[in-house]
Amino acid sequence: MNKIQIVGVGDDGVEGLTNHARALIEAADVLVGPANLLPKVAIGPSERIESGSDLQRLGEMLNEMSSRNVVLLAGGDPLFYGTARFLCDSLGKDLFEVVPHVSSMQLAFARVKESWDDAYLTNLATQPLDRVVERIRTADRVGLFTTEEITPAALAAALLDRRIDYFNVYVCENLGSPDERVTQGDLNSLQGQTFGPLNVMVLVRRQGVADRPQQMEGKRLFGNPDDQFLQSKPKRGLLTPMEVRCIALALMDLGPTSIVWDVGAGSGSLAIEASQIVTGGQVYAIEMDAEDFGLMTDNAERYGCSTLIPVHGQAPEALAALPDPDVIFVGGTGRAVGELVDTIFDRLRPGGRFVVNVASPDNLVGVQAAFQRRNIEPSVRMANIARGNYQLDRLRFEAVNPSFLICGTKP
Repeated sequence: MNKIQIVGVGDDGVEGLTNHARALIEAADVLVGPANLLPKVAIGPSERIESGSDLQRLGEMLNEMSSRNVVLLAGGDPLFYGTARFLCDSLGKDLFEVVPHVSSMQLAFARVKESWDDAYLTNLATQPLDRVVERIRTADRVGLFTTEEITPAALAAALLDRRIDYFNVYVCENLGSPDERVTQGDLNSLQGQTFGPLNVMVLVRRQGVADRPQQMEGKRLFGNPDDQFLQSKPKRGLLTPMEVRCIALALMDLGPTSIVWDVGAGSGSLAIEASQIVTGGQVYAIEMDAEDFGLMTDNAERYGCSTLIPVHGQAPEALAALPDPDVIFVGGTGRAVGELVDTIFDRLRPGGRFVVNVASPDNLVGVQAAFQRRNIEPSVRMANIARGNYQLDRLRFEAVNPSFLICGTKP
């Protein structure tokens, strides 16, 4: 069985090929490649087949031709967000040899004279825009393949909408071809501009700029002071205290793509901080009180929480249409917390975590019983926090109301 040669080709076509790559193409029985590359390679066999956009079908076709001497053309480095990665994964690495060309990403960083060894590199065709924007927020250098739907101007608008405005930007078009062009500016300057489909976008953080916009300075990923959240005056003090919030978030064991329910979210302090950790998942914040619900949406807007979804309604009815969660947090002040845990426990995914914060021993007993009915022995913590308070020249401690955290994992 002959190995299929996957040869990378640049926008300059034959002129940019190495002698080894040229020899492989000239010796081929059949040349397979995308419609935009085949005309650029005038050497090689007369039998030429367009690869098309259906990678599954391409794999089947190459498998059928495995007895022939086949060369597959691919743009740039075929293993860098290219065809070769899919084919090697689906058909097996032993079927292929890969001869890379300089990738357009490498060329883009070379054109703007920036190192790419620690840059965040991604393809907007394969990654959600919200996740990419959050990764860009803390990056020093970024390289992106854009798409026809998410153009450089659309990405710039999404970044500016999140108040990420501290990058110099380069849009590199048709790299390696005679009509190559590099456009330099800031994110604002890209709005309204159009670029060719073959472009790479490079972002470089301006020197001395912090990793977050100015209005977010002093706001933490989690553990923000209680007074940074809007709260209703009659119920002020019912917000989950900062120290308890930190413990609860640790027990929730969140991942970047977790699906989270915060049942009884109040003005949203825990849900907001959970959403800043869950950058690629979703945090559903369920609250039935209209005033608290309004404050939660205001707080979420202040913190720029793209993964937080406020749900106005009462549990368990308001949970019916939501996706099953990996993590459930319940902030319980009512008498029926144990019954609520019983009612919604079955919605938790296997291996998921259930964390409940209650203030009274009666509710603690009720929640423990709900876990034990499912043969789960919960871990229980009592948080008893006192905060230092200077009065004249003396330090005194003011106690925060003690509360209990009950945590269990679904088998």
